[in-house]
Amino acid sequence: MKRNYLVVVIASSLALAIFSAEAVAQRGPGGRNGGGGPGFRGGQGDSQFVTDRDTFHFLLAHGDKIRREVKNLKDGVETLTESDDQEIADKIQEHVAAMYVRVEKPSPIHMRDPLFAEIFRNTDKIEMKVEETAKGIKAIETSKDPYVARLIQEHAKVVSLFVKNGFDEVHKNHAVPGRE
Repeated sequence: MKRNYLVVVIASSLALAIFSAEAVAQRGPGGRNGGGGPGFRGGQGDSQFVTDRDTFHFLLAHGDKIRREVKNLKDGVETLTESDDQEIADKIQEHVAAMYVRVEKPSPIHMRDPLFAEIFRNTDKIEMKVEETAKGIKAIETSKDPYVARLIQEHAKVVSLFVKNGFDEVHKNHAVPGRE
């Protein structure tokens, strides 16, 4: 069954990849080593963290069975992320739903990565339409702000790298695009 969502978020393009084992001990902007700052959700007051992390790790481990198409739009991206394996397709949908909740709370994650930190600083400028498909998710993410549109496009590239490179990519930091 297809469901449509209209949310002001980004933690997605399937943010397939915003969790890593490092997230538990990361240092976010304003945070301290060992956690506690924005973006630290390694269990302190975040009952959903372990479930979300495990779903994300499952997707990283099965990236070879995930197809991802990204089409750049003038104001953002259109993405299709799917798998022929129904268990993986279900996990893609589960992950996207969990990321919406995290953005809406807000409950930012992966704040040690400059790109993700910047995205979470701009979630109020992002619109996203998501439609479940039989095999995953179709998403359209846009912004009226040209800078935020570039953030959305860069995020989509990074999510594709997460699918392609798995855990190795999650441990990298990703550059923030210029404002012009």
